[in-house]
Amino acid sequence: MKKYILSLLVMSSLMGAQAQTRSNADEFLSEDTIEVRLPWPLNLQARLDTLTQDPLFERTQLGLLVYDLTADSVLYRHGEKQTLRPASTMKLLTAVTALDRLGGSYQFRTSLRYTGTVADSVLTGDLYCVGGMDPMFETIDMNAFVESVLGLGVKAIHGRLVAVTSFKEEALLGEGWCWDDDNPQLTPLLVSKKDEFMSRFTEMLQAAGIEVDAPVTTGTLPKDALTICSRSHLLREVLLPMMKDSDNLFAESVFYHAATTVGKQPVTAAHGRQAVKQTLGKAGVHDIQYRIADGSGLSLYNYVTPELMVKLLIYAYRQRNIFLDLYPSLPVAGQDGTLKKRMVKSVANGRVKAKTGTVTGVTTLSGYCASSNGHFLAFSIMNQGVLKIAEGRNFQDQVCEVLAQP
Repeated sequence: MKKYILSLLVMSSLMGAQAQTRSNADEFLSEDTIEVRLPWPLNLQARLDTLTQDPLFERTQLGLLVYDLTADSVLYRHGEKQTLRPASTMKLLTAVTALDRLGGSYQFRTSLRYTGTVADSVLTGDLYCVGGMDPMFETIDMNAFVESVLGLGVKAIHGRLVAVTSFKEEALLGEGWCWDDDNPQLTPLLVSKKDEFMSRFTEMLQAAGIEVDAPVTTGTLPKDALTICSRSHLLREVLLPMMKDSDNLFAESVFYHAATTVGKQPVTAAHGRQAVKQTLGKAGVHDIQYRIADGSGLSLYNYVTPELMVKLLIYAYRQRNIFLDLYPSLPVAGQDGTLKKRMVKSVANGRVKAKTGTVTGVTTLSGYCASSNGHFLAFSIMNQGVLKIAEGRNFQDQVCEVLAQP
């Protein structure tokens, strides 16, 4: 109530209001009346004051920052400098970094090459499957590989099937991942998001009537190898399932591709972290403590602040080449992705586009809100130590409803 009174005094000072009688003041200070009479953004601040006084925050941590992109000013702050675990909102850092350094038209490519000769329908030589860590490589793409072999007139392969996985470091798991989690396998050669590329390729060659007298092995790509097929997907295509569905494999793939802007192949997670750090520097993150471990948010070692997240969102908003691809990739409240079942009956439905994050004890939400009054907002909400995730999500949904109201 003290903050309500302060807000009312500020409003009275600004509007030149006269002092009221005690009875009138008591009536004026009723919660419903305050929400009606306080002008924006004082009404927003008063409502958020009420929400942040919830007993939930006597036993859990909260970091919250709201920024008015239209007015270029902070609207609300609460524990915004606390270092907290981002969970899957870490994917925002990965996405913005990749768009900043690579652009939405960047291609994730997997190629099929060969050495040797083709005579009498026999390839005497080797086939090389060159992995580019494309998480969208599916059976239809593998079919294209098989069709390209048939297109050479090949009915038998006498040589080797070679997996070229030199795109990234050998580690298949990220730093700080839990051993008992549902972790993706971080291999450069993927098919249907699984680490079974070479076995599937062999099976499909044989199913197409091609005799495969060729052991499967790993190796490097010779300079004289000829390309017979190449399949690719754009970064902006990869971002959709990565952000809408919070796909961890897609995020790690994007993270390693961003790493190519820092180090030579095989790229490492350290290169990816350096790429994120450089983009954060461009976003004005200098005197903020944080730690980046991976690109998906699975790691227990990731720590950021709401202030950092909002600075990143501001930077992305102001860079048209980033925002035009980032904004459509975000889940929409009440409509799709990981926000499809949240805020369905709220004024925030369709007005909030934000990335969710959830790991044990942590729930987060960071993104944008188109307020009913025409202002465009960036926000970050980080709840930590929340044993019942529903409690944190309920709080976040209420915050978003406040932001969406006029």
